[in-house]
Amino acid sequence: MDPEIPIERFDVFASGLDHPECCAFDRDGNLWAGGEGGQIYRIDQTGKSETIANLGGFCAGLAFTPDDRELLVCVTGVGLVRVAKTGEHLVFATSAGEHKIVAPNYVLFDGRGRIYLTDSGKWMQRNGFLLRFDQDGRGEVLAGPLGYANGLALSADEKHLFMVESDRDSILRFEIGNDDELQEPEVFADRVGRFPDGLATDVQGNLYVTCYASDEIWRVNAKRDKSLVAHDRWGIVLGRPTNLAFGGKNFDEIYVANLGRTTITRAKLGIRGQPPPNLQVQ
Repeated sequence: MDPEIPIERFDVFASGLDHPECCAFDRDGNLWAGGEGGQIYRIDQTGKSETIANLGGFCAGLAFTPDDRELLVCVTGVGLVRVAKTGEHLVFATSAGEHKIVAPNYVLFDGRGRIYLTDSGKWMQRNGFLLRFDQDGRGEVLAGPLGYANGLALSADEKHLFMVESDRDSILRFEIGNDDELQEPEVFADRVGRFPDGLATDVQGNLYVTCYASDEIWRVNAKRDKSLVAHDRWGIVLGRPTNLAFGGKNFDEIYVANLGRTTITRAKLGIRGQPPPNLQVQ
């Protein structure tokens, strides 16, 4: 299958980063990312980066609070950490109720400010969990044990939550009931590249899946049809891609964090992304 976007259409937006895992935009147009050594980077619109803080452990998923004032960051060996734009930071959560967080991986806000978090557990041991917190740090276990729980995305109406099971190359879909309880998950898509990692959605309801081990980005539409968006056979421009964020003047460019490299790369997609809560019209 030929990819929709030739790899030659990607360019390097930012370089010199310490193996970035995830990225997220703030309202000022800055792109934020984490590093393997605990760094939190702020990258301006020209691609120039500045280290704002060091959180003392590998930084995985990150997301802005709906008011855009702070980041929540998944930090290996630490937990879920709240980071101000000034660099001040403190631990937000190390457990959800009696469940101690083992491997915080991806964090997502819904429109009501609640926080979803994947605790991946250990590879191939099926001890991952899906957690939810309120803004005061009170947490609960929503689902598990699961495979290697990873990227998350919400449908625009927030009636469905999607979650990657990386060790099964699959995406699960949870229906969120009127009581906010999650129904038993169904397999929404399987055989999605090798080691799917992160998720993002566009305004048409399509899912975009970054695949770490196959250096690919896949799209899964509402009918569950899969299409190959991009592939790098050399693993250079897309080098172990883990997560992506929509950005650009028309919010129709994808910015990809490459864990196997020191770069964030980008390409014009031509479809607008679904903005996260901090970028939605207030």
